[in-house]
Amino acid sequence: MPAEINKKIALEIGHVLFIDIVGYSKLSINDQHAAIEELNQICRASEQFQRAEAASRLLKIPTGDGMALVFYTSPEAPAQCAMEISRALKEHPCLHLRMGIHSGPVSGMVDVNERANLAGAGLNIAQRVMDCGDAGHILLSKHVAEDLEEYEKWRPLLHELGSCEVKHGVRVSVVNLYDDQFGNAKLPRKFETLRKRRTRMRWATTVALLALAAIVAGVAVFSRNRVRSMLAAPEKSIAVLPFENLSEEKANAYFADGIQNEILTRLATVRDLKVISRTSTAKYQSKPDNLKTVAQELGVSTILEGAVQKAGDKVRVNVQLIDARADTHLWAKSYDRDLKDVLGVESEVSQEIAEALQANLSPSESHALASTRIHDAEAYDFFLRGEYEFHQADSSGAAEAFDRADAFYRQALARDPNFAEAAAELARSRLYRHWEISPLTATQLEEVKSIIDHALTLAPNLPEAHLALGLFFYWGHRQYEGALTEFSRTLELQPNNALARLYRASVYRRRGEFRTTPWQREIFCALASTRRAMSTRPGELSMVFQKRSMASARLALPESATFVLSLAYRFISTSWKDVLPMLSKLSRKR
Repeated sequence: MPAEINKKIALEIGHVLFIDIVGYSKLSINDQHAAIEELNQICRASEQFQRAEAASRLLKIPTGDGMALVFYTSPEAPAQCAMEISRALKEHPCLHLRMGIHSGPVSGMVDVNERANLAGAGLNIAQRVMDCGDAGHILLSKHVAEDLEEYEKWRPLLHELGSCEVKHGVRVSVVNLYDDQFGNAKLPRKFETLRKRRTRMRWATTVALLALAAIVAGVAVFSRNRVRSMLAAPEKSIAVLPFENLSEEKANAYFADGIQNEILTRLATVRDLKVISRTSTAKYQSKPDNLKTVAQELGVSTILEGAVQKAGDKVRVNVQLIDARADTHLWAKSYDRDLKDVLGVESEVSQEIAEALQANLSPSESHALASTRIHDAEAYDFFLRGEYEFHQADSSGAAEAFDRADAFYRQALARDPNFAEAAAELARSRLYRHWEISPLTATQLEEVKSIIDHALTLAPNLPEAHLALGLFFYWGHRQYEGALTEFSRTLELQPNNALARLYRASVYRRRGEFRTTPWQREIFCALASTRRAMSTRPGELSMVFQKRSMASARLALPESATFVLSLAYRFISTSWKDVLPMLSKLSRKR
């Protein structure tokens, strides 16, 4: 076999653009020849085609009524080529094409003429995706769309359609690529049929939900006290409210915030406690007047209030644990420490709370609460400043806040290279920026991985490091199995870590098990992880169902099914009062 053929057909991951001439079989033989020649000219004029061919990174496969172009350059190449071809078709109104794109393995073969040819999943799925469209459509597999959405320029052009059944009963998830200059924005005919079926299902669900509304309203009127008793807060539950900054320098707010967060982090390791997340308590005042109402909204029986005063190297921490149901103090204490000894205060407070709530502690949990990590005082101060800026960045999405957080974490590590928590949080901050602001380069992601590895070398059982590693696998490389392993390890070490549960639920959604099994399996996996995450993050339904949502388009579910899940979650996490507005919203959408 010639050497050049061997080179062409080597087994690789190919980025496939499958092109089909719509209505080809209805043309006369002369018109078929003319259409193929016209298509060849358009394709060869494409800049992406010429660039890949010049680099010997393109394989061209004729298919009779079209062609398959296999790029060995980047996942963007076939999408860019399809855009260029679609724009060029405006000058060829008689030529109607549809295109499908997928990246996957392709294996080489030699046909009867001893020419290089291809076969394999990459080629087959690209054709199946194309078969879901009509004239003018550029359809992408979900896999390709996920690769492209890492780049900001592609995101406005990607429009999810859901899943489509193709040959042999296989279902493929499809994304439509278009804007006003190329592609076809119209819904493909195969999806129109599916949408009509979903509309019928939504009407049926609306009727069922309205009936549920009547039941809920009846329960509200006639059984209010009984419902409230059923939703009573657990005995061993606590919310740590924001600590008040009593320092003369208001800029020391970061320090009070850091002390609160460190106590919260320690308590989160106790499996026997229900600990409300920092995000859920952040909106409350340090010492609210309506403490009982706050406790009811958060679903807890006890509240920890605190105040911090920092003057030079001296720190005073005042804390009080309150039984919100009876509005009585369980204990109160003041701690005067040097800055370098403040970590001991966080340990003592955490142990006092666990003892007051009669929490059952395992040996490892007792050790986690009692251990006092020794850090350079200035490094610890930089770390707390970084934590403060990171929380600000997560709330605002401001790139400048992420930059400030990164700078403080790096200063902490410069002072104390063995500061594992600072390394883990630096990695998490970088990954948040990668996901929410702008993608990191491959080199930058590798730097993040080395930072995480350093943290785990210093502290193999550090929950924050395992959480960061899970995000590296999830957001950095879409390695879902690795992400699930790390999020699960985080929860073993820190059972009340709501973020780990939330991210694990998101991974279950993204793994795509619904493609091969009933969609309920995917939902139930997510429910198992998300339900407890919501119990520790009450009032954050918008966060759960918007920022990290189980969107109906991603799951190819009827819109009503998403509302049913939202309704169930809302009822679990708050009370019947929130059900009626959702039902009203659902009925208006019809």
